[in-house]
Amino acid sequence: MLEGFDSHPKKEISFETDCVRFSEEGWSESKAQVPIERELTIKVNLNDFVTILCTPIKLNYLVIGFLYSEGVISGVSDIAMLRVCDDETEADVRLTRSDFDLPKRKRLTSGCGGGPSFVTTAKKVESELEITPNQILLFMKQLQEYMELYVTSSGLHASALADRNKVIMMAEDIGRHNTIDKIQGECLFKGISTEDCVLLSTGRISSEMLLKAARMGVPVVVSRHTPTGTAVKLADDLGIALVGRVRGKRMSVYSHPERLGFSSN
Repeated sequence: MLEGFDSHPKKEISFETDCVRFSEEGWSESKAQVPIERELTIKVNLNDFVTILCTPIKLNYLVIGFLYSEGVISGVSDIAMLRVCDDETEADVRLTRSDFDLPKRKRLTSGCGGGPSFVTTAKKVESELEITPNQILLFMKQLQEYMELYVTSSGLHASALADRNKVIMMAEDIGRHNTIDKIQGECLFKGISTEDCVLLSTGRISSEMLLKAARMGVPVVVSRHTPTGTAVKLADDLGIALVGRVRGKRMSVYSHPERLGFSSN
């Protein structure tokens, strides 16, 4: 039983606050919308597993995607029941098996709020996907156009999944890691394959985000920012084309540029 799955819930994800703005005209008092940050504690088989700082939207997808990316489940069929409590501070997950042992070791990632991660390795991505730079520029433009919550309050990250033709899914959150988990969770729930797709993000690609992408079987990862050195090395080892600094009509490809049509001959 998976409760509370609404495709576009109308929830408060920002609140109004006072601020003082400075511009060429000088100082002025104003109002501003800022994003809501909430703690979500995930319980697995009645045991505390992890607490995530997140934006309170698509929380069920976030839980499914996080459990999958961390190797707790291999699919939605491993979940007997998932319920997010009414105040959205706790998610109760019951697995179809009772012999689940919580991982003993976790890492604090470089994401917003120091997000937790238990996975440190991934399998090499096997894919024949090739895509053009112009397609990547189009996908990034579509991602920016679809960022509805950012328009309201800013302060949010967004990620999107694109097939060979267009963006097919996107998610927004205060945590860039959470946006990927939300996409993964929604794809699992709806039976949408993430393989042979392009993953785009407005945030920096770090090693843990790259590992999440590898878990999804994504052969191309794109960001507006520069990736970390560890992410570049992982992408090279895992067969992933890692594209960064996508601005205007420019981009930098840090690994496997052949997936974008580059040839050194």
